[in-house]
Amino acid sequence: MTPPELSRTPATELTAAIREKKLSPVELTESFLARIEAVNPAINAFLDFDADRALESARAAEAAVLSGEELGPLHGLPVPIKDLEPSKGLRHTSGSILQKDLVADFDGAVTGRVKAAGGIVIGKTNTPHLGHKDMCDNLLGEPGRNPWNTDRTPGGSSGGAAAAVAAGLCPLAHGSDGAGSIRIPAALCGVFGHKPSFGRLPYWPNLDIWSARSHNGPISRTVADATLFIQATAGPDPRDPTAIAHPPDDYLAAVADPLPALQGLRVAWSADFGYAAVDPDVRRLAGQAAQRFAELGCNVEAVDPDWDNPRPGAEVCWFASMAARVGQAYDENPQAFEPSLVEMILQGRRYTAEELGRAEMSRTVFYHQAREFFEDYDLLLTPQMPLTAWGVDDWPAEIDGTPTPSIFDRLPFTYPFNLTGQPAASVPCGFASDGLPVALQIVGRYHADTLVLQAAAAFESVAPWTSAWPDVS
Repeated sequence: MTPPELSRTPATELTAAIREKKLSPVELTESFLARIEAVNPAINAFLDFDADRALESARAAEAAVLSGEELGPLHGLPVPIKDLEPSKGLRHTSGSILQKDLVADFDGAVTGRVKAAGGIVIGKTNTPHLGHKDMCDNLLGEPGRNPWNTDRTPGGSSGGAAAAVAAGLCPLAHGSDGAGSIRIPAALCGVFGHKPSFGRLPYWPNLDIWSARSHNGPISRTVADATLFIQATAGPDPRDPTAIAHPPDDYLAAVADPLPALQGLRVAWSADFGYAAVDPDVRRLAGQAAQRFAELGCNVEAVDPDWDNPRPGAEVCWFASMAARVGQAYDENPQAFEPSLVEMILQGRRYTAEELGRAEMSRTVFYHQAREFFEDYDLLLTPQMPLTAWGVDDWPAEIDGTPTPSIFDRLPFTYPFNLTGQPAASVPCGFASDGLPVALQIVGRYHADTLVLQAAAAFESVAPWTSAWPDVS
């Protein structure tokens, strides 16, 4: 394979070629490093990468292949890590200028598992300060940009990861999702993203672990590539007491033949939950995509779940958490904080302990409303984002004529399933009239990751998206 072909080849095929000694890990790493050097200045997907360290790892991976050693599922594959997780020897900024020169001296849980599976940590992808918002700018430099239109945001907070995958700088990437941060940029950049069930992948280090909101997961071009990543990184970890105790299913086998699992499923489609503002193009394309599930053997029913809008409680929990985590650092270094994060910190400080307690209890109520809804349905389909990618400089003021003053107005379909911990996937489903990607969300019952991945793979088989590439160089 030539370098251009390598950048457009799925991870499952690349790792198979390495195992069969048809592809050198060194050649593969050199190819992706060259593409990062050429394309990254246009989209700022990477905050840091170390070519020498990556090539050293690639040479070791090649030696292991040639000596006949047992190889892990990611052996020889370059994999970037979102810069909210430490990776030993690489800068660990968390999107903050307060950490612009910090070099990690240990590996986070996902980084450690990527390396144990033979993956080559090729660099750190861009993210907003502490992943606090749905865009990819920070005070470290130029904002992350969307490969489909570099005047637009790639989304956040895993914006660098999604932009890198969309632009062919890597076949898959690590992301994390506390209110939609895998699914938002996957949708806006036209790639696949999966937020696994809460605890399916360990999350460590994590100062706010008991908030039980944040999920590690993959962003990739294909569903099979995402399952490859999950298979390599899922499973219990004593450093994360919320991690699921039992090992994962064989997701790769499950998505290889997904259609039988979908026959006769009860599938709900909701265009707006009865309260969300949605762009007409997005509503139309996502609705058409939802109807494709009837072709796959499902019984699709248009329905609104009739649950409480969880936005008020979610805002309290999110803003209070930001105030608790970084309020003191803000007081000491206010110049190091963006206005959007300052607003969250100040708002979080306005809440009383009673308001926070009520917000947590409202989350419990919402969980049971969602659980009861899924007693009647196997899957829920929604638009993923209610609009296409907006400008890199500021948030949109409205969606389809409805004002959007809060970040949660743009995330009506994402954060509810961080509150419940349910698995949710974002699948590309077409392009709006502005030429930008639109996505459909697939949500499953608690811990039903296998079915969500099978549904995504089945949809990919009838509505493939991997042939579409942005023109970025």
